[in-house]
Amino acid sequence: SGRHRVPRATTRLLAPVGDPEKVICVGLNYHDHCQEQGAKVPKEPLIFSKFPSAITGPFDDIVHPQDTSELDWEVELAAVIGKRGRHIEEAAALEHVLGFTVANDVSARDWQMRRNGRQWLLGKTFDTFCPLGPAIVTREAVPDVHNLWIRCSVNGQRMQDSSTSHLIFGVPALVAWVSRFVTLVPGDVLLTGTPAGVGVFRKPPVFLKPGDEVRCEIEELGTICNRVV
Repeated sequence: SGRHRVPRATTRLLAPVGDPEKVICVGLNYHDHCQEQGAKVPKEPLIFSKFPSAITGPFDDIVHPQDTSELDWEVELAAVIGKRGRHIEEAAALEHVLGFTVANDVSARDWQMRRNGRQWLLGKTFDTFCPLGPAIVTREAVPDVHNLWIRCSVNGQRMQDSSTSHLIFGVPALVAWVSRFVTLVPGDVLLTGTPAGVGVFRKPPVFLKPGDEVRCEIEELGTICNRVV
């Protein structure tokens, strides 16, 4: 309508979903990410979670915890649930998706891979470990969500550069799989995994430090950019 507009420069964009019931994540879900770490391609989706309190805005700071020295980036396609469902058939799964957005599955690798009994939760869910945005792009506006370039840069250096065509389990398969175990409700956020290029598997490993700027981009969906503090 043109009404109720404010200058972008004077606004602070919040995450498009601020307090979902669930933040569901998928590990080892890109062929190239499996290859870079010498891992076998999973036969079933590997599911874990973040607490909703990890969510932060698309241009807000990522707080580097004192408890980790191995802070890493993971650009991810996120699907936002728009329709409640349980035991959803894969053929109808996209009908339950409102749209898509960009996420950064920030990870403390020491806590994920060695501490806390090697359970992933704590290493994934520090406050600010889920930048999300800049907006939800509705499902109908994305011609093919499984054919989008997906990239992450740190201080202007390209670290991840792949395509959602390399997903092992696509969005319909993930929605159907997760709904076997839990009821999906509107607002739930599903992070679908990250491609190759994360810091921990580089030789030598590269980790984020205060002052670094992390830029995550997905074709058709936009860009989020967060400074580590």
